[in-house]
Amino acid sequence: MIVWTEAMHQKGLPMPWRALNPFADLKSPWPVAAVLVLGLTGCSMAPTYQRPALDVPATFKEATPSAAEWGVWQPARHGATPGDAAAAVPTSWWTLYGDATLNRLQEQAAAGSPGVEQAVARLRAAQAAVASSRAGLLPTLGASGSAGRARAGGSTGNGNGGSAGINNSYSLGLSASWELDLWGRLSGQVAADQLSAQASQDDLSAARLSSQATVAQTYIALRAAEAQMQLLQDSLQAYLQSWQLTQNRYRAGVASSADVAQAESQYKSTQAQLLEARTTRAQYEHALAALLGLAPAQFSLPVTGQLPAAPQVPGMLASTLLEQRPDIAAAERRVAAANAQVGVARSAYFPALTLSAAGGYRSSTLSHLLSAPNLFWSLGPAMAVSLFDGGARSAAVESARAALDLAGASYKQTVLTALQEVEDNLVAATHLAQEQQVQTEAVAAAQKALDVANNQYKAGTVAYLNVLSAQTTVLSAQNSLISVQNRRLAATNTLLKNVAGRWEP
Repeated sequence: MIVWTEAMHQKGLPMPWRALNPFADLKSPWPVAAVLVLGLTGCSMAPTYQRPALDVPATFKEATPSAAEWGVWQPARHGATPGDAAAAVPTSWWTLYGDATLNRLQEQAAAGSPGVEQAVARLRAAQAAVASSRAGLLPTLGASGSAGRARAGGSTGNGNGGSAGINNSYSLGLSASWELDLWGRLSGQVAADQLSAQASQDDLSAARLSSQATVAQTYIALRAAEAQMQLLQDSLQAYLQSWQLTQNRYRAGVASSADVAQAESQYKSTQAQLLEARTTRAQYEHALAALLGLAPAQFSLPVTGQLPAAPQVPGMLASTLLEQRPDIAAAERRVAAANAQVGVARSAYFPALTLSAAGGYRSSTLSHLLSAPNLFWSLGPAMAVSLFDGGARSAAVESARAALDLAGASYKQTVLTALQEVEDNLVAATHLAQEQQVQTEAVAAAQKALDVANNQYKAGTVAYLNVLSAQTTVLSAQNSLISVQNRRLAATNTLLKNVAGRWEP
């Protein structure tokens, strides 16, 4: 550090930097030094980034009966500008269901979902971290001022034991420092934080997509519970009539008391099922309220009992649909951030160079503080490097490399899980569509058998047990149909979430 004062200069003493600086004979050494420094500034110690390689099928296995051709998957999101994955997610994919109530619920959830609010807060924290790391690339400037009064000790020498000399001191100054980013430590940290912020942006998109899918799933389950309630209510009316008819026939002497007991048992058990369905429906309504950011007492939904129509799933889906998934984009950005952190850890092996300067005034009298003889200043570089750290830097580099491997493995796992999710729900949606058609036919056949049994019972040709069996078959078939519709809608909804709300890449 070169320290020089204006008072020394006035006494004619030589400037010390001219004696110590190899560029002293030049008119100004600073341009040459600046060229040397800038030539080193920004060197990155990070390894060349390469995305984890994955071989995935060109099409999904369950999309077509034929075997899929295999190829190298290179999502367009990688290397593109931040936010591309977020922009790829449609803002209203749930409109495929054609349900106005669901559309309104999604609008409410977008404004009040606690899960999305958490993701927004995490993104703000990540963006603040970027701003903080960027600040390290810039010089810092500070100001100081002080005033003091001190007793030096001893006596005044007049023999009367008076107090020693009392001194006043005043100072006013400015200071500046700037750490040069010679080895890319600062810029590497900025890059890592920027990549982490991009991952947080994709996390926010994933949270929004998850919230939208959960709202749709809960709404579908609620409507399925309502459909079951409606079915049980209709069945109760029919079973009550059968019970009353059996009682009349018993009083007429053409039916046994066992027939009456069976009719009553069927009516009561169905009544219990209706109460269970109402409980389920109420719980789904409470869940919807929480998803919208409301207390259950603040939310209610009219009962319709109408399930939305399931969107038609295309027969062919390309694996490039996964390029649109924000969770995959976030996982890849975290790999890139971990790669940048390796460079930050490596840069600790090299010295840190800081340029600093300070200047101001010092005086024992406040009135003469700003006079030229009281001026002081200092200017110079400072270099620091750790010569022995017991292996701490090596351990830090190894830790960064392990974190990079972990991020790469997490990315691969995210992609493989995404492939499994799509395949699972693709086969479920396809087969459940066929199952719904078959189950519809089964309901029609069961209803026809019940009509025949009722006519035969009224004619006295069969026992009431035949009617009871036929009624149970119809109720079971209708319940199964509602269950198949619910599962098909759930599979389609999950599939839409898995492909980020789009059938087309």
